[in-house]
Amino acid sequence: MTARLCPRVLRTITSAAAIAAAFVVGGRPLRAQSVTPDRGAAALGSTLAGIGTTGRVLTVAAHPDDEDTPIIAWLAKGRHVETAYLSLTRGDGGQNLIGNELGEALGAIRTQELLSARRIDGGRQYFTRAYDFGFSKNAEETYLHWPKDSILGDVVRVVRAFRPHVMVAFFSGTTRDGHGHHQVSGLLAREAYDLAADTVKFPVKGFGLPWTPQKFYRSARQAPDSATLRVNVGEYDALLGRSYYEIAAESRSQHKSQGFGVLQKKGTILGYLSREASRVGPENARREQSLFDGVDTTWTALRATLPATAQPVLDSALRTVTAVRAMYRADDPTPIVTPLAQALRQLRDVRHASGSGPGILIAGRPDAPSSLSRRSPDEAPPALWDALVTTIDRVERALVLAAGVAVEATAPRATFPVREAVKIAVNDSLPVTITVFNRGRAAVQLLNASVAGLGLRPGEAGDVAISPDSAAVLNRWAVAFQPNSPWWRAYGRKQQDWFQAPIDARTEAQQQEQRATMVQARLTIAGESVTVNEPVVYRYADPIKGDQQVPVSAVPGITVNLGNTMEYIRAGVPVERFVPVRIQSSYPHDAEVTVKLELPEGLKADSVERERVLGPDGATILTFRVRGMVKEGRLELVALALHEGALSTSSVFDIRYDHITPMRLYGASGMYLSAVTVKLPPRARVGYVKGVGDTGLEALEQLDIAVEKIEPSMLTSTDLSRFTSIVVGPRAYEASEVLVRNNVRLLDYANKGGTLVVQYGAQDMNRFPGVVPYPMQWSRPAARVTMEQAPVTVLQPTHPLLVGPNRIGAADWADWAQERATYMPSTFDKRYTPLLAMNDPNEPVQQGGLLVAPLGKGRYVYVTLALFRQLPNGVPGAARVLANLVNGQSVVVPKM
Repeated sequence: MTARLCPRVLRTITSAAAIAAAFVVGGRPLRAQSVTPDRGAAALGSTLAGIGTTGRVLTVAAHPDDEDTPIIAWLAKGRHVETAYLSLTRGDGGQNLIGNELGEALGAIRTQELLSARRIDGGRQYFTRAYDFGFSKNAEETYLHWPKDSILGDVVRVVRAFRPHVMVAFFSGTTRDGHGHHQVSGLLAREAYDLAADTVKFPVKGFGLPWTPQKFYRSARQAPDSATLRVNVGEYDALLGRSYYEIAAESRSQHKSQGFGVLQKKGTILGYLSREASRVGPENARREQSLFDGVDTTWTALRATLPATAQPVLDSALRTVTAVRAMYRADDPTPIVTPLAQALRQLRDVRHASGSGPGILIAGRPDAPSSLSRRSPDEAPPALWDALVTTIDRVERALVLAAGVAVEATAPRATFPVREAVKIAVNDSLPVTITVFNRGRAAVQLLNASVAGLGLRPGEAGDVAISPDSAAVLNRWAVAFQPNSPWWRAYGRKQQDWFQAPIDARTEAQQQEQRATMVQARLTIAGESVTVNEPVVYRYADPIKGDQQVPVSAVPGITVNLGNTMEYIRAGVPVERFVPVRIQSSYPHDAEVTVKLELPEGLKADSVERERVLGPDGATILTFRVRGMVKEGRLELVALALHEGALSTSSVFDIRYDHITPMRLYGASGMYLSAVTVKLPPRARVGYVKGVGDTGLEALEQLDIAVEKIEPSMLTSTDLSRFTSIVVGPRAYEASEVLVRNNVRLLDYANKGGTLVVQYGAQDMNRFPGVVPYPMQWSRPAARVTMEQAPVTVLQPTHPLLVGPNRIGAADWADWAQERATYMPSTFDKRYTPLLAMNDPNEPVQQGGLLVAPLGKGRYVYVTLALFRQLPNGVPGAARVLANLVNGQSVVVPKM
């Protein structure tokens, strides 16, 4: 049987070996994590305070970590404004300080980091389809990758879906933004503000009903003097026990992959905004006192759009909410349960009378029969509909909190399988226990509960009364039709720079919740129905972390993983390689699996196929010994698994960090082999200090160069004299204070005759005194060459690093990925010899890509070439450059 892998699928997964074990994409994070939503009196008091607020603000920027969390927290938590952040990208092209994931895997991590941030600061989250292809210096370069009309259309879709009164762009839309993506986000935000009501350019059918935002601001945090509005984001909230800046700092610190942890400062801290355009309000922007000056967000204006019969009902509901706030007691919210249910019933009557809404269906929230007359469908003005939906949602949440209702849904396993190539009817199911707790004093009725849209199991009945201080337990069965996976990757990327999965009116959290394994518990509290949604979790006690709750995931029944999705292999010489194949069963019973390899021409395995019986949820690694000789080029190696007549070609890559919801990324069960002609440095033995997002050590192993990992803490006790060269990985000094302290040992190694190769570090390595042997200076921002095809000029063509053992030529600079070099020093001591020159179009020539300097009897090499991008992509020239860099045979290292 032959299976061919889709190259696009293979390209979408980064290093499998770098991704740690995890489980799922789910609706919320592990509950034992540091991100804890407001609970109890704080949650209820804050929710009550926000009932009736109708303002909406959309903020826009380019990357996950570009958001202004103090402004978002101040608006969402402090003013109870519906606040959303639209990030054009998921940050796929960034760097990673917590692991080796890059590309789409990093984008998945950063998506979850943003959702963690929004759970803290109270905002909502949207994305466009733009893929972060890496650093860009201007808008023109960015538009070479992103089709402007398509991404602008996405921004317009979000504006029309969220319907903000005010828009805030976090960037200026000019070259001073310092990044082409930033500049484009500022430009597209303003264009969307201008064009969101244009149904000729953006027809209703494809982009939703037109909307006209009333005001447009830009962040002035980089230029406070230009601000027309200043707000105290350091304002203290006694109910929450923190200032909005402290909340924002915790939110900001979720961007751990980017190293953006910040202090939770107290005291007055100002946020700065500058009004750029307005359709309302005072002409002089500096006379404004609020973002909403001139914008009528009162219920008085909305009330006038209701049918006459509904207006007094709305008035009564709002009076009831006011009374509820007055009677609320944090230690006993029971007295507000009945009036909250009354207000909810009245608001639902008003919504029923107003029409079905602007093309929006509200799932899982049935209205009770209403005595009010109903408009014809789809007649509700969008602003009225938004205000009613938001207010009803908040009253529902307040009612559940006041009643002390909690819902838990647990399963005995973290995964349940979806079979391949068989009928859905025989898919395995998973028992789910649903427990509804009534921890309050009011009576609660459980009407029904379902898992992933399934109904009651035969023989069970709903409609269970739950007395105070008691619980009801129901058992259900979950059946999966397809594995849970990040939704935006479903159709791959077009031209590599934007995703093909369409976006719609749903927020990112709603998109993910729809695909998660969820429980819906339908209750009545004080006679009014509410629905509580919770993820199904596998729960266990970790001896160190305590209560751990992992959202349950549907997974393929059998998955097949290779060690990487890309590896180097030497071409034109006999090679021997051991290929580990990991097979995993998700079945709760034994599974007999046959595994075979499909190898490229020139390679043969020691056996055609292997058979194994996997126990329940079992896994094993089968290692094939592969020998032969291959020609240059990009080759494919495929692993196949056969189980009960079904062929599995699915691989799964698990991502798990404590601060985010676990995820699974799926791809094809194969890898590329980049077959390169490369000469090896004779008798090389390399010591390697791993950096951030660093696959250099693995690349050396794949090229058959002897290499040994050195932990920074072991530098003082390791005999460094046995290494012909030592490599320090990218950003290693940023990641390890121990390395900074022990760096004197590395410099001493070079002084005594060793070759020390240091890959790029921070934007300014002078942050770490004594790390570099001779002075270097970095501009701010540090120089980069972002055009991967930028010409490279060899300044010293006969230098040993460029001729031995491989002569580096023009072909070695072909097919580079994303960028040439990053964080290059702009000036440097004369003892450094620059070997290369390069530059982006219309920019000064940079010579800081590869520097070498004598150091005692040895040499010091500083490399800002973006090898960390090239090596995982199997770029042939990068392999040859790396082999030359570790050629330390021209020096003799005395015993240390």
